[in-house]
Amino acid sequence: LTQSYASQCQAKFTMPTKFADLAKEPKDLLEEDYTTKVSLKCKKAAGPVTVTIESERASGGQLSSKIGTKFSYGALSFDKVQLKADGGQVLETSLKPAPGLKVSFKGNKGADLCVDYTRGNLVSTGVLDVKEMSKVSGSATLGLPSGVILGGSLTYGLSGKTGVTAFDVGGSYGSGPIFASVTTASKMSQFNIAMLYKVSPVMTLASLTTHSSAKACNVLAVGGAYKASFADLKAKVGSDGIVSAVLVKDVAPKVTLTASGSVSTSDFSNFKYGVGIVM
Repeated sequence: LTQSYASQCQAKFTMPTKFADLAKEPKDLLEEDYTTKVSLKCKKAAGPVTVTIESERASGGQLSSKIGTKFSYGALSFDKVQLKADGGQVLETSLKPAPGLKVSFKGNKGADLCVDYTRGNLVSTGVLDVKEMSKVSGSATLGLPSGVILGGSLTYGLSGKTGVTAFDVGGSYGSGPIFASVTTASKMSQFNIAMLYKVSPVMTLASLTTHSSAKACNVLAVGGAYKASFADLKAKVGSDGIVSAVLVKDVAPKVTLTASGSVSTSDFSNFKYGVGIVM
């Protein structure tokens, strides 16, 4: 795309996102930082290489750690190379062979070959299970004028249960402080609605609900975030009666503390907490 054409697209169309990320902003507000674990994460840059060590305390008191790194070698990026305490290994690499095209490999318990392509107001993805050769999936989203994004996804089974095993559609709308998205699940038998409203520069509200023939309305979470002078605060409540709250604070330069707690409104004795430090 020439610079002038790209500028025209940005002015006329909403810049799209991946189909899986249509509800990312409300989900991040209501799901990120909430934890019942005690963990420590340390990052250190050593020249062109970044090393990360993560330690976590289990409910029984024992500690488990994993060490990882990321670096680039020429045009090839090693986005994650990680060794886990249980002997597991993670390898994620990516390569950009052409403008707008990204080819990546993600290996953990499985192995996926991924392709992401962006051109103007179109974003498309493809994923092939290269370990079991069991399925291939794809998605596409299109940015339209006035803050609208429309898209769909499809999964095709290559072994076992072959044929189309999943297909869904969705869309989102954002304008000023308001954002809303509607996506389907389970072959369009369920509707997922995510909403977000920025009340002010320091306060944001969000909600996640699901709707189906089995249950007309299931409130997964309703909550908000507030940027106080001393820390970032978040809180939410769901239809299961669990109330959760989070405090995120920079306690020192490049050191972030996250403290989280949750309790059931029907049993206050079952309080759970989590503490995380990232440095």
